[in-house]
Amino acid sequence: MPQRSARPGGGIFITLEGGEGSGKSTQMRLLAEKLESLGHQVITTREPGGSPGAEAVRHVLLSGAAEPFGAELEAMLFAASRADHVDQIIRPALEAGKIVISDRFFDSTRVYQGTAEGMDENLLQRLEQIACGDTWPDLTVILDIDPREGMKRAAERRNESEAPDRFEKESIRLQAKRRKAYLDIAAKEPERCVVVDAEGTPQAVFKRLWQTAEKRLADRLKTGKKSTGESRAKPAAAGRPAGK
Repeated sequence: MPQRSARPGGGIFITLEGGEGSGKSTQMRLLAEKLESLGHQVITTREPGGSPGAEAVRHVLLSGAAEPFGAELEAMLFAASRADHVDQIIRPALEAGKIVISDRFFDSTRVYQGTAEGMDENLLQRLEQIACGDTWPDLTVILDIDPREGMKRAAERRNESEAPDRFEKESIRLQAKRRKAYLDIAAKEPERCVVVDAEGTPQAVFKRLWQTAEKRLADRLKTGKKSTGESRAKPAAAGRPAGK
């Protein structure tokens, strides 16, 4: 993890991570609503995607078109998408003093293309540096759920006519491997990452999430309130966040 100096503008960057069906998009919405109710300006976004350039890459990734070319190419496409996302959406919002919440960020690439598919760690780190620079999450919440329950949720949220995306169609065994990879990241970077049990109702999960986030960011949240009643900005594209 790179050393970061104080961020210009005083914004806060929060990322939500976890396996399929862990409830990231729901928890992002609840967290944004809570922060807004406390007087903060909030931007919600997602990966892959979030900016016009990144959204152009999103379909290629989730359709599976890049899968035959291997994990390295997929990781490079994610990095290209992420670089545009950071430059166009995340960094400007943080410099304006806003709170940015992203459904997935670089930990998903570490897990999906790295640990689970055996990609070279040095290449992943280099891609992170190129795409993110010093724009690093202040807090990463890993929503932990049993893969079987997660896949059940993912199936239930799809329309009958909607096929699983590139990552939802994979095996329970692979999903379990990814779960372990997320927990390993949290253990290695406890100053940035927290693990929240994602079992139960959305409200029960959010109660646990908020207790943790409020404790971790208490001082920052006291100083980052807006002075006017501006509304939360929407992501660059609507729809179910699904990125790795």
